[in-house]
Amino acid sequence: MPHDTDTATVDPKVLFEVFKEIGIIEQLSRNQLEARLPDGLIGPHFAVLNHLVLRGDGAVPIDMARAFQVPKTSMTHTLKGLAAQGLVELRANPLDGRSKTVWLTPAGQALRDRTIERLLPELEALAGQVDVGALAGVLPVLVRLREVMDAARD
Repeated sequence: MPHDTDTATVDPKVLFEVFKEIGIIEQLSRNQLEARLPDGLIGPHFAVLNHLVLRGDGAVPIDMARAFQVPKTSMTHTLKGLAAQGLVELRANPLDGRSKTVWLTPAGQALRDRTIERLLPELEALAGQVDVGALAGVLPVLVRLREVMDAARD
């Protein structure tokens, strides 16, 4: 992906403005999402369910905490809440016997799918008000931005 390497001509304040807009969009989209979740569940719960769908079962909580950039105690609390609702199952890690692995239950998969279905009317309405083609064109830039920032944290 081409990028401007002459930083002298690039105003770094542009990056601040981009991050500001992304933050506002994240807050608005999280509120939209949380309005479709059952009582007691919030965005981070859904994010964990989505993570397990995309990544696959058997994740180790410490790796999930790193991926979400949250303390292990926060991830443990989130996972225990999801397990109490029957949305994930925590199993002994066969590799070390001390840690746990996380498995999505059919109820967790169904909740994730229902939540997305509930969001579709709003997403379709939004698609009628913005240039989705232009957004698709911006997506590779956002992916590259995430990749660079993700690599810098390791």
